[in-house]
Amino acid sequence: MDTLGGSGLGSLIMVAIACGLLYLGIGKKFEPLLMVPIAFGMLLSNLPLSAIFASEGDVGLLYYFYTLCRWGILPPLIFMGVGAMTDFGPLIANPKSLLLGAAAQLGIFATFIGAILLGFTAQEAGSIGIIGGADGPTSILVTSLLAPHRLAAVAVAAYSYMALVPVIQPPIMRALTTKKERCIEMKQLRPVSRKERIVFPILVTIVVALFVPDAIPLVGMLMLGNLFRESGLTNRLSDTAQNNLCNIVTILLGTAVGASATAENFLRPETLMIMLLGVVAFSFGTAGGVLLAKFMNLFLKEKINPLIGSAGVSAVPMAARVSQKEGQRANPANFLLMHAMGPNVAGVIGSAVAAGVLLSLFRV
Repeated sequence: MDTLGGSGLGSLIMVAIACGLLYLGIGKKFEPLLMVPIAFGMLLSNLPLSAIFASEGDVGLLYYFYTLCRWGILPPLIFMGVGAMTDFGPLIANPKSLLLGAAAQLGIFATFIGAILLGFTAQEAGSIGIIGGADGPTSILVTSLLAPHRLAAVAVAAYSYMALVPVIQPPIMRALTTKKERCIEMKQLRPVSRKERIVFPILVTIVVALFVPDAIPLVGMLMLGNLFRESGLTNRLSDTAQNNLCNIVTILLGTAVGASATAENFLRPETLMIMLLGVVAFSFGTAGGVLLAKFMNLFLKEKINPLIGSAGVSAVPMAARVSQKEGQRANPANFLLMHAMGPNVAGVIGSAVAAGVLLSLFRV
């Protein structure tokens, strides 16, 4: 039976692309934890005579890793680790942050519409749109279930643009805000009790299960990991989820996704379109959070610095750091990091819920 690798000019081009991505991951430090395994998996499956990623029925190591991804198992396990590493305190202390995280999902649905207009199917458009959530595991889960033939292109786009958040976001943030708005100082967040921290993941899980059940694999694992962290009684489980388990799953997920990037399904005009739409998705997501913050300030006595709205994309904590950096650039006395973490972690929940909506609408 033919393998999904193969030889010829296409495979040689893919080998060159894999080496280029390795350079970006190692030399330029672009999301190295996933860029390196993705690129190396791409290299392995495109080497001449390689059978490491074989079609079903043949023995191909990475094929079985990829199957775990196609079954929707690996991305939720990553979310468990993310939950164990995440502090939801800033979001609990300032619930308005949830709205900013939701607004930043504008990029997902705007790009979905754009992809439909460009001729992609609804399933492909959903997979492309989810790039705007700035969440790699979510992008991989949605694409593996809706449009697996686009998995490699979507994954490479998602992780490339996540690494470029400090480049993509600042010009948009400055264009949409005035110097006066960027200088707004925000009060210190209130302390959050242990009881609130424990109730929060349980409550979120129940609400999401009732309204968007298809989001539960992601949100449920995210909240389980967070409960491990906040209960104070499961430190061993929390440590395993955020370290050993997360690292193992990252290796399996990255190499499997990379191995799916063969010349046949990657070297297409659509791949370039996906990369371009990914920029659009990130830009609209950033703009959505900033613009909602500006709108909310029309009604709030205590003004929000609109820069924290850009952190609603779920690139944690990179997007929050960009908000902090831009805030201090305008006003050295500005300390926005913890305020920006609220919309940032809300964006993780928001992208997972958006993924559930897309899966409920378009999964066959």
